Amino acid sequence: MSNSITIAIDVMGSDKGPSEIISGAALSRERHPGTKYVFFGDFKEITKALKKHQILNQCSEIISTESVVLPDDKPSQVLRKSQNTSMGSSLEYLKKKKVDALVSAGNTGALMALSKFKLRTMEGISRPAIATTLPHSSGEFVMLDLGANIECDSENLIQFAIMGTEFAKIILAKEKPKIGILNVGTEQEKGKSSLQEASEYLKRSYLSKQFNGFIEGNTITNGHVDVVVTDGFTGNIALKTAEGIAKLCTLYIKNVFSNSFFGKISYFLIKNSLSMLKIKMDPRTRNGALFLGLNGIVVKSHGGADALSFSSAIDIAIDFSKEGVGDKILKSLENIKSIGEVKVD
Repeated sequence: MSNSITIAIDVMGSDKGPSEIISGAALSRERHPGTKYVFFGDFKEITKALKKHQILNQCSEIISTESVVLPDDKPSQVLRKSQNTSMGSSLEYLKKKKVDALVSAGNTGALMALSKFKLRTMEGISRPAIATTLPHSSGEFVMLDLGANIECDSENLIQFAIMGTEFAKIILAKEKPKIGILNVGTEQEKGKSSLQEASEYLKRSYLSKQFNGFIEGNTITNGHVDVVVTDGFTGNIALKTAEGIAKLCTLYIKNVFSNSFFGKISYFLIKNSLSMLKIKMDPRTRNGALFLGLNGIVVKSHGGADALSFSSAIDIAIDFSKEGVGDKILKSLENIKSIGEVKVD
């Protein structure tokens, strides 16, 4: 890997259009001056958007594509027509190692299906997982899977723990991240057999000193663990619930300070503190979910991401490209294999 990182960007997948995506790349370029970009999509629209950002003049390339993967396209449809789409073409570049990573704000199901088809899973990984960071009382934690796998066996969960650990080392700068498995209780006899098997296995693995056992949904934000492992069904519901509660809290706070004269006075007295709280809770600074377990770095941005939000997703792609996370996951898998195979019913 050279010192210069090249990021492929699916420009056509965003709900907000190419302009926000290109602006996001410009913001990321300010933080990572050596990065190069390959933009995939409509040539005219990309060229028009690039004119507003001189910082991208000497570090970008455009690959013109004819089609776009739509938000409501089914993965099976996309697999048949992907060749001339911005999403499919950018993944092909990643497959051929012409770029170091890919960032897309497009259809999640289609992106995962195409990524699995073109890149394949890493040796030793049964299924890829979607991982991202969420806030807790003293920082952030990593959570996976967030929707790629509705049902998981113990082997999948153990692999998620390995991949989540490597994710946390890079994103959270934790040398030995603490791991918890999301369950309906902390007692060993609680939950499905797959959770119990994964727990018992991790207790005797090389991750044993980092494994904190089961953790419940109401304590994942306490900061006791750095990596929360779960299946995609539970993880996606937990993520969407957290997003909904965050919006509700924001609404409540807004109403407190706008519904009365004294509320408005109070707002001006603590305006600076509220501004700091807003920055801390701003989900745009944490945008970007990584598809872990593939032979290539794919980062999924929220479809409605603005420039600031999309730049955060690009930052993740750059960080993981520099750190060589794939090789670290493979090495960790070898450590798991050295203590025996996972028992799966």
